[in-house]
This record gives sequence, structure tokens and C-alpha cells, in this order.
Amino acid sequence: MTMLTDERPTPSARQPSMLGPAPLVPPPDFGPVDRARGWVVTLFVTAIAAITRFTMLGYPTDAGTPVFDEKHYAPQGWQVLTGGWLEDNPGYGLVVHPPIGKQLIAVGEAIFGYNGWGWRFASAVAGTIMVLLVIRIVRRLTRSTLIGGLAGILLVADGVTFVSSRLGMLDIFLALFAVAALGCLIVDRDQVRERMARAYNEGRIGDSDWGPRLGVRWWRFGAGIMLGLACGTKWSGVYFIVFFGLLSVAFDVSARRAYGVRRPWFGAGVRDVGPALYALVVVPLFVYLASYWAWFASETGVDRHAVGNEIGTGGTWSFVPGALRSLWYYSGNVLEFHEGLTNSAGNHHPWESKPWTWPMGLRPMLYYFAEGDHVTGCGASSCVKAVMLIGTPAMWWLALPMLGWALWQIVVRKDWRYATVLTAYGAAFLPWLTTLDRQMYYFYAVALAPFMVMGLALVLGDILGSAKASFERRTTGLLAVCLYVGLVVANFIWLWPILTAVPITPDTWQHQLWLPSWR
Repeated sequence: MTMLTDERPTPSARQPSMLGPAPLVPPPDFGPVDRARGWVVTLFVTAIAAITRFTMLGYPTDAGTPVFDEKHYAPQGWQVLTGGWLEDNPGYGLVVHPPIGKQLIAVGEAIFGYNGWGWRFASAVAGTIMVLLVIRIVRRLTRSTLIGGLAGILLVADGVTFVSSRLGMLDIFLALFAVAALGCLIVDRDQVRERMARAYNEGRIGDSDWGPRLGVRWWRFGAGIMLGLACGTKWSGVYFIVFFGLLSVAFDVSARRAYGVRRPWFGAGVRDVGPALYALVVVPLFVYLASYWAWFASETGVDRHAVGNEIGTGGTWSFVPGALRSLWYYSGNVLEFHEGLTNSAGNHHPWESKPWTWPMGLRPMLYYFAEGDHVTGCGASSCVKAVMLIGTPAMWWLALPMLGWALWQIVVRKDWRYATVLTAYGAAFLPWLTTLDRQMYYFYAVALAPFMVMGLALVLGDILGSAKASFERRTTGLLAVCLYVGLVVANFIWLWPILTAVPITPDTWQHQLWLPSWR
């Protein structure tokens, strides 16, 4: 028997099996390692996405013509194709969005002609590629091919990105380029940490208070190209430049701190901020300007020769080339057009929505609707056909709990994965809250959808639990995750008729509209 005593053991008397100090640097974890299985899962889920996006892609049309805002972009894409890659939008006298998205639409029209397949082909390709990218991004965030695959399934079953992938509009391209830019930054983060680990192992971390130089960072450069393409599709791509630029700097500061750089903030400021500004600001600017190559080369582009006509050739900015000044003048007219689309100016639309409704998809968008005796195929005397941009409720209605959980993980557990996803989500959402008087629509939330799916996938990873968890914990988590994913897929199948204009009875149509705000 042992005697009870108040004497505490000395360090030398403690059990040798006790854990030692935490490691001084992070473990060497620079990305998933199951490459073969990862690509098999990625390509399989992407194939499912392609089947859903391309099935009946040319249907519906308005008597062979585009539907909803396709009526703007499909003709503009055709004009780009047939007019020397230049558009002047003669019906309105002003082109209100940059050219990249319409050039992509033009590629589809060049392949299939001026029909539904032609003006929707590029959107379907973009929506399919976005599923692939989300799988790879979430897989890299979680180091789990399973969670990455589940993220892909969730995105396949998302009504917002599904419908946007099947219409000739611009928002799916903006979302694709934003997702691609985030993916590049995440790979860049892993690459930076791999280089920092190499410098640490070689004993070079302490050579300077600022830490080592990290060399050329091609993935961050790639992010800049993607951001430039996003801005060349819609000006709201600028928001992603701001948010992703801050995210990149945060990644760099964190890496230098993790590997023991004596002055990580100054190190990031001296070593990383300058190249980041080049890669994430200058490069996107040049890509954006390059998207106007046909306009620069033209003689008849809108406001192409504003200098000397609408505005003078002298003044403070006379040293700037006339072509750039003309583009600035043209852009000012576009900005004035957008700023004039306000509710206070009397601009109202029956399907308008404000940003606070977007996270849960409370006010969807009706793109196409037909009813009456001439609509057949539902087995009744009168049928309804509709295409509605609507987020799958099993996902979108959980957006606020997901955001709350993400904030808790960031604040309490300092989880960089949730911080990354929330930064991208904020870039797609928060800036719109500053212009509430402007006329807005739910399709602005298309860029929100992939980041919401990423956040939900991270939550599913937490529910699933660690691979080192007990069998009971892991099994229970797997059951819960499978039931939820099954619910999402079932919800998507239920909505399928009003996502694809399948003829249904008027009673079925009413049953599809779950909320008064959906009507």
C-alpha cells in the first residue's frame, strides 16, 4: 500500500510517458496524399454534374428565343461572334458589363449556332468545372477525399448553380473565376508552408528577422489571372480582389509566425505584400484591360474615341493614352447607369430581392413561366412549365447556422479553413449591403453558392469526426452525414420540375412553392 502525502513529485520522478512540449513548427502536412483515389472521386462526381447540366440544355426557350436576361446576353454574344468580337448593344446604346462572359457565350454559339445549346453551352461547361474545383478545394482544405466528394455532390444538387449553369447569363462565370482564384490561393498557402518548412530544416529561418524569401509564387499569380477574368465578367469581381488580397497576406503572416520568424508582420510586409499587390492587383488590372482588346482595336466601339469628341484632349490627365481615357469615360457612363437603377428612382421589379434574403434564399427568381391549354405533357387539361432560380432549401435554410458555427470555429479554435471559406463568402455577400437602395436580384447570389457549399462540407467533416475517433463515434457521424446528403439530393429531385420546366399540373406547381415569398 502507498501512503498519502502532500509532497508533489519532482520533475525527475514524473512518469516518462507523459507528453512533451508541443512541436515548435507545424507537422509537414502540405496537401492530400491519396492522389489516385482523389481524382477517381473527383471525375466521377464531375461526370454526374455534367449529366445534370447538359441534359435538355436547349430547353426551354421562348418560341426559339432566349428567356429572361438571356435576351440581353445571347444576342450580345452573337454580335461578338459576328461583329469582330465587338459589341455595341444597338438596342440600348450602352454595354453595361465587361466582355469576358459574352465572349464565352459567343464560343458556344460558334459551335452550336444561335440556339439554346449555343448560348447556354459555355454556362454548362462553367457550372461543371466549378463542381470539379469545389471538390478539389474542399479536399485540400480538409485533407479528405470523402468530404471533398460530398462537397461536389452538394453543389451538384444546389438549385442556384444548377439553373445558372443552364442559362446564358454572366453570373456563373463570375462564380467560376472566384472559386478558381480561391483554389489557387489555397494551393499557394500549402506551397508557402512547404517552402518555409524547407527553410526551417535547412536552418535558414533565423538568417533574417523577416524570414526567408519565398521565390516566385505561380499559384498566386494564377489567382490574379482568375480575378482579372472575374472583373472582366462583372465589376463585382473587384470585391474578391479586396477580400482575397487580405486573405493572402493573412496566410503569409500566419506561415511566418508558425515557423518562428522573429518579426512575422514586418517579414510579411517586406517580403510578401509587394509581390501580392503585383499578383492580386496589377495582374488582374492588366487582364481586365486585355479583355477589351477588340474594343481597343476597333474604330466603332462604344465611346472608343471619346477623347477629342465627348471629352477634351487636354487637362490634368492628358498624359494618359487616349484609349485608356476613353475607356475610363465609357466606364463612367456604365457606372452612372448602374447607380441609376435604384428603388428611390422608381426602378422596381416584381422579383427583386435584397441581400438579407439571399443567405436563406427567401426570395427566388422566376426565369420562365408558361401555363394554359397550349402547355401539355402533365396528364391534365392544363399544365404549368417554369424555371425558377431557387436554392435547395435543405442547404440554403441552414446557411445561418453554418455561418454561426464557422464564426465559433474561427474565434474559439482559430480554424483557418473556416476563415478562408467565410472570407470568400463575405466577398460575395457583404459589399451588397452597402447599396441597399439599388435594384437587386437573387441571381447576384450565384457567386455565394459555392462558398456556402464549402462551409456546409466543413461542417459535415466536423460531424463525421476524425479518422482516429472511436468506431461508434465515426459510425454515428457517417450515418448522420449520409442521411443529410440523402435529404439534399431528395430535395433537389423534388424541385427538379421547376428547375427544368418539366410540365406539371397547377396543383403540383402550388405544392412546389413552399413559402409565400416564393410566389
